[in-house]
Amino acid sequence: MHTESHAHTHGHSVGERLYIHRHSFVHELPGHIKLVAFFVFIIIAVLTPIQQWQSFVGYFLIISVALALSKLPMLTLAKRATIEFPFIIFALLMPFTAGGEMFDIGPVSLSREGSIAGLNLITKATLGVFCSMILAGSTTTHSLLAGFVRIKTPSLFVQIAAFMIRYLNVINDQMARMKVARESRGFQAQGIRSWPIFTSTLGALFIRSYERGERVHLAMLARGYAGTLSSLSVENVRPKHWRAGLTFPFLAALSFLLGRVLFS
Repeated sequence: MHTESHAHTHGHSVGERLYIHRHSFVHELPGHIKLVAFFVFIIIAVLTPIQQWQSFVGYFLIISVALALSKLPMLTLAKRATIEFPFIIFALLMPFTAGGEMFDIGPVSLSREGSIAGLNLITKATLGVFCSMILAGSTTTHSLLAGFVRIKTPSLFVQIAAFMIRYLNVINDQMARMKVARESRGFQAQGIRSWPIFTSTLGALFIRSYERGERVHLAMLARGYAGTLSSLSVENVRPKHWRAGLTFPFLAALSFLLGRVLFS
């Protein structure tokens, strides 16, 4: 009997901290379908001129529907969305720093080209951030990696990502043990004086991780590892999954065409 890969994953491990366990329509979609829908949607949004604002209204409506269907907690997503702040600050500075034709808003002179570029950056960055949060919040790491395999991503890339995620927990546990060892010896962080201790800790962590990686690699070779990861099982896919998953990029394409007609 097939069991969805996210059925018993609740995001407690380091590699699953972005995943939010919910029973929703979006969570049930196989990873490779969500990846295809994600990339097609983003490509359409990026290629849309910012002057074609009607299309972006449609894109945000599509994202809103996807958020509602995913049942992801809005407060958590709002906290994660703060990663966009550097882009927003940079975009807000563009009307003041870019050259070209200027226009006045009260006592302030702004660059027309800079304003358009800043609005373009904020709009498309926001779409990208929300798409990424929906994808990460509704898809387990295993499902994402299996999805990359299914869409024929180079095997080396998938293996590097899989090993990195798998051993994040190992390195995190090692760091926790080293922290306990430091504190048991009376160590207390005291500003810049503590930096030599932290640098030596990082050096020791690197050496231990490197040596452990060699042992793991030898153990894998001894068990018949030949450059592929058989643990990335392929999820069962039904026609309804494709129909449901591709609905979002199809609506985005429709919104693009509608906006093109209205803009012209």
